[in-house]
Amino acid sequence: MSAADPTASPAPARAWIANQPYVLLSITALCWAGNAIVGRLAAGHIPPVTLSFLRWSLAFLIILPLAWKQLRQDWPAIRSKLGIMIALSVTGIGAFNTLQYWSLEYTQALNTLLLQSGGPLIVALWSMLLLRVHLTLAQAIGIVLSMVGVLLILTRGHPAALADISFNKGDLIFLVAMAVFGFYSVLTIKRPQIHGLSMVAFTFGCGAASLIPLLIWELNTRPVMALDTQNLLSLLYVAIFPSTIAYLCFNRGVLLIGANRAAPFFHVVPVFGSIMAFVFLGERPQIFHVIGFALVLSGVYAASRKQAT
Repeated sequence: MSAADPTASPAPARAWIANQPYVLLSITALCWAGNAIVGRLAAGHIPPVTLSFLRWSLAFLIILPLAWKQLRQDWPAIRSKLGIMIALSVTGIGAFNTLQYWSLEYTQALNTLLLQSGGPLIVALWSMLLLRVHLTLAQAIGIVLSMVGVLLILTRGHPAALADISFNKGDLIFLVAMAVFGFYSVLTIKRPQIHGLSMVAFTFGCGAASLIPLLIWELNTRPVMALDTQNLLSLLYVAIFPSTIAYLCFNRGVLLIGANRAAPFFHVVPVFGSIMAFVFLGERPQIFHVIGFALVLSGVYAASRKQAT
């Protein structure tokens, strides 16, 4: 029975998508596209540690009922590599997102999207340091192509506009966040062979727990978050889409094709962000969008495809 058959059962459909890394990584990029915008909207309303802690606590509560049976089965494997699992939780869950939200208190979402285009290079560096894996020529060319496409889109076809962008300490904080996430991306290769639900359930819960000391400090030094509609909707969005759905897809995608080949999908995030601007903000597509999208997609294809042997 074909996976495209409308009469197919849900199980084969799930099995099909679980083995499609490019679909999974595209879903990840789509979910993450709005995270910088929501984080920027939340800045000044929800303190960064509070936002990160509540995001992962809610995501943990969402995923735990689905993952509990699998988590119990996988516990011996998790315990055998507990140090790596805790490191993944603290870096990719606790530290990265807290740093990202902290940076958005000082900088614009545009700056973080520009800096995010350097993500594949950071991943390549960590791959070389931790795994002794080097970029292939095709991956290097693809990263450059897609980076040029991102810059073209974000500068609206006027690269000289980069000179008008001022960088601040928020951008430095976000660069540290990207370095942390690059480490997480590469380290996922060393995770135990466990189910994806077990992976996210453990890292979400452990990552949230790692933030408790910082949360106590923040609650004593900053105003407490107001329980209004905007804040609650922001929390609901970040708990479901860039957390639960995106990390399930990202972890599986990296497991299937490796960190270096998955990293160029960082560049798809601003592409989806631009498409969202067309749909939700009424912006009209321009020629630079078309050229930029073509460069990004060409670069991602060149960098992420499997090399012939």
